Amino acid sequence: MFSCTNDEVADVVEEEEEIVIDDTDFEATDWTTDTHSNDADPNFDEVFKDNTVKRLDFVITQERWQSMLDDMTELYGTFGASSGGSGGAGTVTDIDEDPIFVPGEVFYEGKEWYRVGLRFKGNSSLKSSWESGILKLSFKLDFDEFEDDYPQIKNQRFYGFKKLSLKNNYDDASMLREKVATDVFRNAGLVASHTAFYTLYVDHGNGPQYFGVYTLVEEVDGTVLDTQFSDDDGNLYKPDGDAASFADGTFDEDEYVKKTNEDEADFTDVSNLLSIINDGTRTTDAVTWRANLEEVFDTDVFLKYLAVNTVIQNWDTYGRMTHNYYLYNNPDSSKLTWIPWDNNESLQSGKLQGSLPLDFSGLSASEWPLIGYMYQDDVYKAKYNTFVEEVIDGAFNETTIQALYTNYATLIEPYATTEVAGYTFLNNSSEFQSAISQLKAHVTSRKSAVEAYLN
Repeated sequence: MFSCTNDEVADVVEEEEEIVIDDTDFEATDWTTDTHSNDADPNFDEVFKDNTVKRLDFVITQERWQSMLDDMTELYGTFGASSGGSGGAGTVTDIDEDPIFVPGEVFYEGKEWYRVGLRFKGNSSLKSSWESGILKLSFKLDFDEFEDDYPQIKNQRFYGFKKLSLKNNYDDASMLREKVATDVFRNAGLVASHTAFYTLYVDHGNGPQYFGVYTLVEEVDGTVLDTQFSDDDGNLYKPDGDAASFADGTFDEDEYVKKTNEDEADFTDVSNLLSIINDGTRTTDAVTWRANLEEVFDTDVFLKYLAVNTVIQNWDTYGRMTHNYYLYNNPDSSKLTWIPWDNNESLQSGKLQGSLPLDFSGLSASEWPLIGYMYQDDVYKAKYNTFVEEVIDGAFNETTIQALYTNYATLIEPYATTEVAGYTFLNNSSEFQSAISQLKAHVTSRKSAVEAYLN
């Protein structure tokens, strides 16, 4: 699909050489303080609207696009050819290297952003999409990634945002899960990313190609810290691997991946949490154990998160998988604070062992101590139960969510059902409507499940 003749390759290289000569010789004519500079506050009303589907266009030179594809081939093998694994989200891959960034132009509502860092992103979802021969891949955008090469874009921002993720709604025929789940977390009063629906077109040499409906997601290690905490100088971790379970004996600095303060080799906050959650005083002196735990961990935030996550159901995170969350050491409290991330697999019973039951029956407490040991504690269990009731009455209220599904489905249907082969996970438009119906049935079933649990 991406092969070229020798003559074509020569033409591309020759053309690119001509472009490269003048690549730094440009004027950022669309640059304004409000739209492009880091002097502007993040404009959430512009970038993250709930009631519209906006459009982004990427323009990437043929050679740079080919370099992205070649890099993906090195990482994941031939496009459209399975490596033999079972595939699908949750499948463990051995790839610990991100795809390459290339500079490209981003266009939005008649304005251009220059030499933006663009790369593919994801883990098992990226691998599975690539192996399936679907080019609707997720993207990471970093607006000043290449500022050292192009002084004109120093501190370039997109309405105040340095970095954004465009998620491809992998394995979600409704294309609503990422958006709705994050809405629920935020409406429950938890720190979480803003999200919005966008369509994406990519021109890599042959004109704009429709890549489909995406969910734009605010990056945690950027404006989430800047705007939802009063101080963004604390340690931010994105744990991934056995240590992310916080099970006794799993501590590994390399798996507590730092996203801030990377050069500081101080991991005492996460090591203290691991030690305290597994400490024997839990069964001999629960009052002391809770006091020690609450010195280093915002237990109320975690229990509320746990209530939301378990009510809405989300199997692809802590309790089943050792990834898809952040921990931030909030300088105001010196406590690690839980932040949810990557919710495209939520709002369903899920794969593998499925989402956790509301009473966590079958969960190994020692393997997942932040859930298991806290739920075994009467004080924390009572708080969790209170949050569960609040969630089903409030942020995940059946009537409210049913209406939200209807509104969002109506909003994106014209764009979702016109995705094109090779750039979609839908086999036909009826799969979209069926997925919406499943979501509506799911919220009703969760209300019943919560009522049965609380009674």
